[in-house]
Amino acid sequence: MEKRTLTITLDPDWRELLRATARAAEAEHYQGERLNFEAPEAFFGRLTERRWALVRTLQGAGTLSVRELARRVGRDVRRVHEDVGVLAELGLIERTDRGGVYCPFADIHVDMHLREAV
Repeated sequence: MEKRTLTITLDPDWRELLRATARAAEAEHYQGERLNFEAPEAFFGRLTERRWALVRTLQGAGTLSVRELARRVGRDVRRVHEDVGVLAELGLIERTDRGGVYCPFADIHVDMHLREAV
């Protein structure tokens, strides 16, 4: 199985990103996956430092229970459960039928450009 990759972008032109995603889906070879945020506020509001720590802990760790994930990062299970919900909604982590969680991406790249106001 090919390793999955994710590129996180910050681009207000979400329509063009949808077109690019459609083109990538039609390609012969796997092009990776994208997650876009339209504004820096959305990116930093959803992907906090603690949530990044959960993703990083899950990368390559296989499937973990939320309780084990909380133990590994030294946090309260309830708060980790809330953060897992946000990360699963964004598609950064996935849940198993038995309630475990894992990060399906071998590589996550953040591509962000901040330009001067015009």
